[in-house]
Amino acid sequence: MKTAVSIPDDLFKTAEKTAKRLGIPRSQLFAKALEEFIQLHSKESVTERLNKIYLKEKGSLEENISNLSVEFLRKSLKNDSW
Repeated sequence: MKTAVSIPDDLFKTAEKTAKRLGIPRSQLFAKALEEFIQLHSKESVTERLNKIYLKEKGSLEENISNLSVEFLRKSLKNDSW
């Protein structure tokens, strides 16, 4: 699909040089750059969502471990005479 975008002159010149150096058309360079940008942000979104899930689970996990530790101590000291 053809589209028109406005970019700073310096960025355009750098893109021209990069495309020539890589031996690819400028439009292919722009398409690849956009694809990588979208993938990067998609991965960040997934990572961000996973971090939120693990952050919530971390509190629950620490609480569960603490509860298990107390329960274990109670059981292990049950027959202990003080």
